[in-house]
Amino acid sequence: MQTPEKASAPGPELAAAHLRERIGPAPSLALVLGSGFAPVLSHARIQQRFDYSEIPGFPVATITGHAGQLLVAQLGSRPVLILSGRVHYYEGHSLDRVTFAVRTLAALGVRQLVLTNAAGGICPEFAKGDFMVLTDHINFMGANPLRGPVWPGRERFIDLTQAYDLEMSERLFQSGEKAGLKMRRGVYLAVSGPSYETPAEIRAFARLGAAAVGMSTVPETIAARDCGLKVAAVSCITNLAAGRSEGPLSHQEVMDTADLTGRLAGKMLLYFAEAYGSE
Repeated sequence: MQTPEKASAPGPELAAAHLRERIGPAPSLALVLGSGFAPVLSHARIQQRFDYSEIPGFPVATITGHAGQLLVAQLGSRPVLILSGRVHYYEGHSLDRVTFAVRTLAALGVRQLVLTNAAGGICPEFAKGDFMVLTDHINFMGANPLRGPVWPGRERFIDLTQAYDLEMSERLFQSGEKAGLKMRRGVYLAVSGPSYETPAEIRAFARLGAAAVGMSTVPETIAARDCGLKVAAVSCITNLAAGRSEGPLSHQEVMDTADLTGRLAGKMLLYFAEAYGSE
C-alpha cells in the first residue's frame, strides 16, 4: 500500500536507477551538506555533478546556502557522494519528500551517512562557531517520516536506541579537533520552523536535555536508520538560541557565522573521509 504521494511520484528506486546508469557502483559513504558546510567542496575532486531537478522525484532546494546538487567526488582518498543542500519540512514538503534523497542514497548502496546542519546553541557553555557532534536527538517536529504505509521491505517499528553510530561519531569529533574546531557533544532538538523559537521554548528544551536546536536532520536520521544506514551528524552552532542571544535572531546571522567557520568545517569532513579511506 502506498500514500497518494508515493503512488503518483517517482520513487527512490527509480531515482537510484537513473543515477546508477550514469555513475555506476556508488560509494558507500555519503555526506549531506547543510548551511556552512559547502567549503568542503574546495577539497573535493568533483567527477560528476547532477542538479536535483535532473533526478526523477528529487525535490528542489530553495533556501540560501543550499545549492541543490548531487556530486560524485573524491574526498582525500575516499570516493563519496555529496548532497550539496537539502529541503526542509518548513518549505512545505511532506517528510516523504524531505527524506527522499536519503532513501535514494540507500537504494544506490550507500551504507554510511554523515549529516550536517546549522543550529542554535542552547547549552550555556556553547558559543557561536562551536561544532557539536550529535549524541542523540529529540523530535519536536510534530511528524515522523515513517508515518503511514510501511515502505517496501522495511519494518513498522524502528529502534532508535543508538540512532547515531558511536564509532563514526567519535571519528567525526576527532576530525573536528584535528581541523582546529571547538568540538562539543550533545543532544539536538528538531522543530518544524520556520519561525525561530521563543525564549520560553528554549528554557523548556534545556530542561529536556537539548544542547542545540534546529529545523532539519532528524527526519533524515530516522529514514536512514529505517534503511539500515549508519549515521553520524554534526551541527555548526551558528547562533545562540532565543533568550541567550544579545539581539534578534536572523538567517543572515546563521549565514555569516557559517561563512566564518566554513573553511575549517570543510577540513573536518576531509579528515573524516581520509580516516575512512585509510581503512
